[in-house]
Amino acid sequence: MIYKTQVVLLLFLVWCLTVFSPVFADASNIIPSGSNINFAFSPNPVGSGARALGFGAFIAVADDATAASWNPGGLVQLKTAEISIVGDYSSQNTDYTFSETNGSQSTSLTNLNYLSFAYPFTLWNRNMVVSINYQQLYDFTREVSYQYQIPGLNPINLTPIDGFYLDYKGNYYQSGSLSAVGIAYGFEIIPRQLSVGITVNIWNDDLSENSWEQTQTGSSVGSYFGFIVDEYNYTTRHNFIFNGLNCNLGLLWRSRDRKFSLGAVYKSPFTADLKHEFNGQNTDYEATHLTTEEKLKMPMSYGIGAAYRFSDKFTISADIYRTHWENFLLKQEDGTKISAVTAKPEGESDVDPTCQVRLGAEYLLINKNKHYVIPLRMGLFYDPAPADKSPDDYYGFSLGMGFAKGKFIFDIAAQYRFGRDVGDSIFPNYSFSQDVDEFKICSSIIIHWD
Repeated sequence: MIYKTQVVLLLFLVWCLTVFSPVFADASNIIPSGSNINFAFSPNPVGSGARALGFGAFIAVADDATAASWNPGGLVQLKTAEISIVGDYSSQNTDYTFSETNGSQSTSLTNLNYLSFAYPFTLWNRNMVVSINYQQLYDFTREVSYQYQIPGLNPINLTPIDGFYLDYKGNYYQSGSLSAVGIAYGFEIIPRQLSVGITVNIWNDDLSENSWEQTQTGSSVGSYFGFIVDEYNYTTRHNFIFNGLNCNLGLLWRSRDRKFSLGAVYKSPFTADLKHEFNGQNTDYEATHLTTEEKLKMPMSYGIGAAYRFSDKFTISADIYRTHWENFLLKQEDGTKISAVTAKPEGESDVDPTCQVRLGAEYLLINKNKHYVIPLRMGLFYDPAPADKSPDDYYGFSLGMGFAKGKFIFDIAAQYRFGRDVGDSIFPNYSFSQDVDEFKICSSIIIHWD
């Protein structure tokens, strides 16, 4: 039975709904607004390739066509022309805690990871290599479904009203990717010892996919002691088209006995043009369509690596790689700058750079009689993700193997990356955290010819 005072309060709530639109505890911040960039997998811009994935640390090795993405200074190690194609399969499983609701989400996809043609030649008694490459660097595919309940607030004094709740259901879906077409050139400065290289990356939606879409749907029901007093539904869709240009600069030094090598790579920051289309519709207003021209500042990154060959069969390597995510900024059409990591204004975000550490080893099983090689590889890594206040910790390992005979090379590798209790800065007011498990399988075919 509803008492007289409750009936009066119910009528008051209905009147508030029509006049003031009562306040529900910050529901607009439950899902990113579309201003932040939500990478589905590791966002750190390293390189591509099945051999490199299995090896783990590749900056000071970089001896195949994927060097254009890892360290273009290593391209001069190619002795014959080659064409390579790399494909990958990735899956991510996320167990998250959201207030009092627990849930599990999974995402999987298959991509063309890398495609290249490289041609070595000699000029002025120096080895040189040119190559053209396609590389997919970032993927956005992810989906999150959730529901929760929050108290309704009195619109006059913003205090909770006993028995007044908002039950909310929502779905967030994102798809698309960023990729670059690269033109690379590597040359020797000191024959057989010191080489440098450059890759110019063209990020253009007409050449390769450089766009993504974020779709969010939601519905809410406001109730007072079980009586429905408000219903609300909405759909929003953000479409982004990305165009830009940057370069990778690389250097590789090798000792005269070819046992020890040092590598360094620098990936330049750049400001990309971002066409942003927004479509929205809810139960209270007509459909909205907006198109704006924005700028997305991509961060600078750089790394160093070392490798040592104990013999023709056994090599170990190590990389350290740093990305300045504090400079990952979205400049909106009105000039406002916000962090693309947190969606907060630039001055209110506290995003630190991330620093990767990677270790790797390769052992070759060589059959001299039948003229083939079976490589075995293993890598370990720390691969943090950018977040507000401090990076989220992710760790992982990789395993790989291959088969090489004559002019044909096949490689395959698997990687496992995981994070525990990460992502709490996404929804800081709602006891949000997630456990993430990522799996990746990468395979490649390389064909050489004279």
